[in-house]
Amino acid sequence: MTKSAILEVKEGKTRQAVNSFLKDLFAKNVVEAMLVPLAHPSGTNVVQALISDPSHVDQADVFAPVMPVNSAKILQAMTRLTPVDRKTAIVIRPCEMRAVVELIKLKQIQPANLLFISIDCPGAYSTKDYPKFAAEKKTSDDFVKAGFRWAEDAQLRAGCQICEYPYPLTADITIGMLGLEPGQLLLIADTPRGEEALKTAGFTLETDSATAQKRQAALARFVPEVKERRKKFFEKTKEEIGGIEKLTQVFATCIKCQNCRAACPVCYCRECVFVSPTFELESEKYMRQAVKKGGIRMPADTLLFHLTRMNHMANSCVGCSACEEACPNDIPLLKIFQLTGAEVQELFDYVPGRNVEEPLPAAAFLEKEFQEMGEKK
Repeated sequence: MTKSAILEVKEGKTRQAVNSFLKDLFAKNVVEAMLVPLAHPSGTNVVQALISDPSHVDQADVFAPVMPVNSAKILQAMTRLTPVDRKTAIVIRPCEMRAVVELIKLKQIQPANLLFISIDCPGAYSTKDYPKFAAEKKTSDDFVKAGFRWAEDAQLRAGCQICEYPYPLTADITIGMLGLEPGQLLLIADTPRGEEALKTAGFTLETDSATAQKRQAALARFVPEVKERRKKFFEKTKEEIGGIEKLTQVFATCIKCQNCRAACPVCYCRECVFVSPTFELESEKYMRQAVKKGGIRMPADTLLFHLTRMNHMANSCVGCSACEEACPNDIPLLKIFQLTGAEVQELFDYVPGRNVEEPLPAAAFLEKEFQEMGEKK
């Protein structure tokens, strides 16, 4: 049963309403610090910032359509060694929240003292395109009013256009707007910790309110629509990259910079084989390969790099597009990794970030798993 409260939005100023709520969390001592997207002084970006001074919340822009870094990477850097020692709110998008859950399972994030706040996400533009949005004097309020319109907005990141879960699967508090009238926001307590935080902040929670039911009805309509859109996207992707020749063509411009590895929130290995002595070869070994084959592409092993990375993180890919966003040569990495990830996840009936208690497929044995592989003909 959903417990929620209405967050009042005056004159369509969604950003102002959300920022007032975040300030209340500080004022009521619900939190002492906050990781939250703040508008950059340049006006051309919105970046995550860790703040302890509530006055900085005035620059917060939670619904701004840009996500330069998946915040799970930030949290990993913050908490892998030690948990935070202050009550801290983490304000992030659903794909970031799902990546956080995966990293908690992988012992890369320590969630103690963290209050997770996520949003119904209408998507984001590339950091290359967001300055154009800002230059047209558009704001996150304009973006929110336009609503969830992936089919009409081809500038949205590829991951956003096919995102199956633009709503939080798990968070302490959800700022909901999917299916609601423009200017309406719903604060949803998804956990006892979230319920306690909202009550402490002064909100009276209702159980299964009419507004909450309206959002749930919208979710029920949304899921089949997005599944169909994803299906068509993957069918087209298979035509474009099917077979080793087409796949090789896709990666023809790869320079093995490894930006995708660095940006990916679930590429968590502390020691990557591709930055280890295994791939630090003496010149004679390169020459030996070149003589044996008649010639080798340089830099070497670009395709092997991507296939290895794909094998490592397919179970946990959340489709955030961080890899594609980081690629200097605009390789459509989202298509390839999401297609592979979706098929692997379907095999295991696994949704990354669905539940922190759900074991990773590679870490659990299920007695009834893949029984068809052991059947006698």
